[in-house]
Amino acid sequence: MDSTTHIRDFLEREIVPRYDDFDAGHRRDHVHHVMEQALALARFYPHVDRNMVLVAAAYHDLGLAEGRDNHHTVGARILREDHRLLQWFTPEQIAVMADAAEDHRASSDHEPRTIYGRIVAEADRHIDAVTIVRRALQYGLAHYPQLDREGQFTRLCEHMRDKYDTGGYLKVWIPQSDNAQRLQEFRDLLHSPGALRQLFDSLYETEQQPSNHTP
Repeated sequence: MDSTTHIRDFLEREIVPRYDDFDAGHRRDHVHHVMEQALALARFYPHVDRNMVLVAAAYHDLGLAEGRDNHHTVGARILREDHRLLQWFTPEQIAVMADAAEDHRASSDHEPRTIYGRIVAEADRHIDAVTIVRRALQYGLAHYPQLDREGQFTRLCEHMRDKYDTGGYLKVWIPQSDNAQRLQEFRDLLHSPGALRQLFDSLYETEQQPSNHTP
């Protein structure tokens, strides 16, 4: 097997299963999506190392094991300290991948430092109305179980405005990505309260099932 196959096997065996312990919006389906999206975006940049992109994407949310607030820096530390990666990468490459994992966070106070960080950050965006609202609701149900339906909706709306509305902290970084158009479409939804409420209500009934939002 070539190194790419070995790396992919390692990630699937040792890294991806760790997402099983996270909230419903950050489990295997999420990390797999980010990994595949990152590889797709990497095709626009022939000079980047696709194995480095894949590893940074796989590790990007591992810091959730220690909480959400600092998960980006914790994830970078986990990657940086995983000496198993030295069988495929130099210390300098590992440092770049750790920076990329750290820079993925939408609310980061600085732009991604490298093209690797931009790729992983963009891959993590996944701007799709149903997915965004479902993940926000899942997070609310898992972390604020004391809130009733109206409380969950209010929390979700506030978060949506802060992150996705015009002037929000989410940015898109890769011109070739279709996220800019998707972001505008989602902003249109945010300014259609009836449509947003209808989507929320349809998801709330499903996500209220205990098996769907147990962290």
